[in-house]
Amino acid sequence: MSHEGIRFVSPEEAQREEATPKLTGDAISPAKVRVDKSGGTGMTIEWRDGHTSSWNFAWLRAACPCATCHEERDAVGRAPGVAKPKPASLLPMFEAPPRPVDVTPVGKYALRFKWNDGHEAGLYSWDYLRNVCDVEFRKQSQKG
Repeated sequence: MSHEGIRFVSPEEAQREEATPKLTGDAISPAKVRVDKSGGTGMTIEWRDGHTSSWNFAWLRAACPCATCHEERDAVGRAPGVAKPKPASLLPMFEAPPRPVDVTPVGKYALRFKWNDGHEAGLYSWDYLRNVCDVEFRKQSQKG
């Protein structure tokens, strides 16, 4: 028996996941993917269902789906795409904005970013990207 793909979640996280409908089919199938690595603006995906999603690189880096980043966000209740708070100091050190050094496709289901901070563990699946995009869209439309 394989335990691959088994993840233990808190009751609160299970409720959140059940309350958020997951998209499938054409909604998670990209028609066109543009990563503006040289311009540094971010990534845009046109989905087969007609929806377009856009993210800047700072958001994508802060939404890294790897286990380490996911667990770190969950521990403090930070949503995907929300950056870690910076510690207050008298002389803040310059930190280069997040940019991918390299972007490679992983099969037909994901992208892997190698970030300028050396991190490269996250696989940004089409399913993950569309579902986090849709969650952000729902949050914004509820505010306004």
